[in-house]
Amino acid sequence: MENHSLIPGLLPNTTTVTTSEAARILCRKPQTLREWSAYERGPIRPVRLAGKLLWRVADLEALLTKGA
Repeated sequence: MENHSLIPGLLPNTTTVTTSEAARILCRKPQTLREWSAYERGPIRPVRLAGKLLWRVADLEALLTKGA
């Protein structure tokens, strides 16, 4: 079982989160993450699934650890 110590409140084995959840975790507005995706200029990239943007928990944790 994976431990998301940097991101409290996630269920075990959660690998991706929605744009709203990722924005909350990173203390950013959802629109900021959408811009990162659309213009490919953010520090992380989302995964597209059925037209939705999903953000990898591992990428979010790495970004939080990095302090960006």
